[in-house]
Amino acid sequence: MMKDRHAVEPGQRVLSVDALRGFDMFLIIGGYGIITGFIKALDVGFLNALLPQTRHVPWAGFHFWDLIMPLFLFIVGVAMPFSLGKRLQRGDTKKQLYFHIIKRAVLLFILGMIAQGNLLEYDLSKLHIYCNTLQAIATGYLIASIIILNMNVVWQIATTVVMLLLFWALMTFVPVPGSQAGNLTPDGNLAIYLDRLILGRFEDGTSYTWIASSITFACTVMMGTMAGHLLRSQKPPTAKVIWLSAAGVGSIVAGWVWGIWFPIIKHLWTSSFVLFSGGICLLLLAAFYLVIDVWGLRKWAFGFVVIGTNAIAVYMATSLFDFRRIGNIFVGGLDKWLGPWNDFVQATAAFAIVWLILYFLYRKKIFIKI
Repeated sequence: MMKDRHAVEPGQRVLSVDALRGFDMFLIIGGYGIITGFIKALDVGFLNALLPQTRHVPWAGFHFWDLIMPLFLFIVGVAMPFSLGKRLQRGDTKKQLYFHIIKRAVLLFILGMIAQGNLLEYDLSKLHIYCNTLQAIATGYLIASIIILNMNVVWQIATTVVMLLLFWALMTFVPVPGSQAGNLTPDGNLAIYLDRLILGRFEDGTSYTWIASSITFACTVMMGTMAGHLLRSQKPPTAKVIWLSAAGVGSIVAGWVWGIWFPIIKHLWTSSFVLFSGGICLLLLAAFYLVIDVWGLRKWAFGFVVIGTNAIAVYMATSLFDFRRIGNIFVGGLDKWLGPWNDFVQATAAFAIVWLILYFLYRKKIFIKI
């Protein structure tokens, strides 16, 4: 059979996916300090108006900075049809696949406890069991893997819709002891009640929720998976861009409309938040894919690709080590002359050190995976 020239092989890397992952990681590992430092140093009215977008919304609503975590989960989903397809193509059995999936989920969960759960404090009174983005990825990845391995694409979409509706129904109709059904306040909602009930003293003490929200974490991963299926398909590249863009706009509109009744709340990872943030992720993927893989304009994205090919490793490194302190070895003495530019320069120096390490790994073809 003749191979379709538009189809993407399971083992083939899509450069735009690596670049988008790197863009997201840039925001996580250094972008915040660089962007806010630059805006504050310039102190220009229209730029200062953007500063709220570099902070998370306290509860209901959406700022650009609220996109970082869902984009991470979304990209994990985009890669899954490629990675699982590669393993199936080489002859892995379902038993082997499940072993790999469970091992990866457990490792991600442990890394999350190291990064944010105080595991290395070796003090049970400070330990948080479920509290980190990597753990959200672990549970979302595990649930999504089961769906992908056991259902065709139509049923994958249907199951994702059912999970969105299930979370909405749980949060809307199940009464909360000491509160009431449909209470979406930080202290009165069902998800935070379940976290406190199940995790007890190991709960992280914030208004972010994890156990019940695992349902919708998986939905974000599945939205990425649908995009991954599309990228692997035989559709022409321009058609893929159109489908990604249309799905993105449709998801944003659906999330915004649903948010009228079921608010967009990142702390709860509400169904409306999944659709709204997932829609933006789809548009970003469409833009990156169009520019990099369709138009072939790749050089500008090299810096992001270097980061994206070692995403988990750099996430852990920046969680454990203070690269700003290392960067200040070189630029810390300049503070007396830099004035309002000091934060920007220090943040840039810290990021430069991280990026150079990643560049060394990239040149040596060292890609740390789990």
